[in-house]
Amino acid sequence: MRKIRLHNRPKMFKRGVRLKPTSTDLGAQSEVGEEFPKRRNKAIYLLPNAFTTAALFCGFFAIVQGMNQKWEMAAIAIFCALVLDGMDGRVARMTNTQSAFGEQYDSLADMVSFGVAPALVAYEWALKGLGKWGWLAAFIYCAGAALRLARFNINTGSVDKSFFQGLPSPAAASIIAGFVWLAVDSKIPVTDSVIPWAMFFLTIYAGITMVSNAKFYSGKALDVRYHVPFGVMILLILVFVLISSDPPLALFCIFIVYALSGYFLWFWERFLKRKETNH
Repeated sequence: MRKIRLHNRPKMFKRGVRLKPTSTDLGAQSEVGEEFPKRRNKAIYLLPNAFTTAALFCGFFAIVQGMNQKWEMAAIAIFCALVLDGMDGRVARMTNTQSAFGEQYDSLADMVSFGVAPALVAYEWALKGLGKWGWLAAFIYCAGAALRLARFNINTGSVDKSFFQGLPSPAAASIIAGFVWLAVDSKIPVTDSVIPWAMFFLTIYAGITMVSNAKFYSGKALDVRYHVPFGVMILLILVFVLISSDPPLALFCIFIVYALSGYFLWFWERFLKRKETNH
């Protein structure tokens, strides 16, 4: 029989050769991506959530110790929650175990450890004697922490990661806990009228600064997996020596300076802008 030649026969592609997508294909993919956004990871990972649970326990423990009038233990528990809270996020990023559950769980734990616990400890320790002004100051702090965490959750991915918008709640809690620890360690009587009003202004300042637009350095640009200059190690040793020499005083001073740094940065940026406009 006569062989029939197929002129319109499609060409066969070589195995292993990938075609480059055209601009039309890329446009279609972007439209599909917009119509069907990428699903967030809803898995529950043990390692980072274990650190979050430990931070939550420290916050709850601080509340219990504050109710039992063991102020030094309450303050130390808040600082322990600060350390654990800083570790869970880094552990999740280093092990690639970030999840939507972990984000929400971390926010709820932060509200207990850095919102409710410091407000209750401050009120029971010194603000109670001020009457309604005392519990109003504690509520302003607690509400500021809640608003700060809510704003942080909705701004994730849309702001500069090098800076926080507003004072972070762990730093605000460290101001309260540091002042309590410093006063108790120095055996300053709470009956002194200066102490309750000093706590009053610190609590109001921390609560308002948490919801401000001042920028505070986040430290997220630092990656512990890579090498650092030798001077950084010397600075780290000096920080450890400074804190170990007098932990209450050193920690309180460090976080007070950090709590003021955002406003200093804001004034400095405004000064540079005015200088540029004048020239």
